[in-house]
Amino acid sequence: MDVDELVAGARRGEARAVARLISLVEDDSPKNDDALRQVSAALAPHTGRAHVVGITGSPGVGKSTSTSALVAALRAQDRRVGVLAVDPTSPFSGGALLGDRVRMQDHATDEGVYIRSMASRGHLGGLAGAAPQALRVLDAAGCDVILVETVGVGQSEVEIAGLVDTTVVLLAPGMGDGIQALKAGILEIGDLFVVNKADRDGANTTRREIRSVVAARESGWKPPILLTVATTGEGLDEVVAEIARHREYLEDGELERRRLARVRREIEALALGSLRRRMGDVTGDARLGALAADVLGGRSDPFAAADTLVEHL
Repeated sequence: MDVDELVAGARRGEARAVARLISLVEDDSPKNDDALRQVSAALAPHTGRAHVVGITGSPGVGKSTSTSALVAALRAQDRRVGVLAVDPTSPFSGGALLGDRVRMQDHATDEGVYIRSMASRGHLGGLAGAAPQALRVLDAAGCDVILVETVGVGQSEVEIAGLVDTTVVLLAPGMGDGIQALKAGILEIGDLFVVNKADRDGANTTRREIRSVVAARESGWKPPILLTVATTGEGLDEVVAEIARHREYLEDGELERRRLARVRREIEALALGSLRRRMGDVTGDARLGALAADVLGGRSDPFAAADTLVEHL
């Protein structure tokens, strides 16, 4: 099938077409550049409807279990759900190390759920470089809510806020998460805070630690701090309700501001990537060698040489 047929199939909810489109946008090799551009252009008119929710937090807080429980709660409301689970990269295959999450296999036969694992491939922030385009695929496929689960890399997790509409920060008692979240700056990006494994000692202490800091926010949205036990589903309906309430809050201009900032960053990243590829084409060029020789010999300086190289590009 060509790109237009794949997009049409994805819009009809065909899982195979969705999978092939995401595979296309994950392939960032130069030979796939034309196809990637075609996919992007074909998807553009059919996006912007889904509510994109990020699930982030330190390793071990129960992100996969919580994501699976959220899918169940959303499906109970007859919402069509997409899940983009970003996994660590295999050092051998370059693919997602964990594959489609074992804990989410309860939803594998549900036609109203699409789950896709993507490899981070060294991309910082617990995300995959192709995530923005993959989200567009799921959006065009008719998902009402798209959950993005990050790898779990601690202090780099703040990048998720630039990709989603609503950021849910998961914490757990007994892991020092309150202090760690302060250090990582996660408290600044969270729209909802969820203390998972609340059946353990210390859950209320963690909740108080977070509340004392969140209360200092001067204006705007006041993030709720919820207690859950994802393994039993306890508290997940309240999380879904607060996610919906945050979406309503965003409708008053904040959603457009966030999405505009997101697209600006994406355009900038694509432009810089294009420049890097073009730079790679001239790294062996005699011009670059001559510029380096001039700098080394004191006839020029690195800034002037860089300006000359950019003008050449």
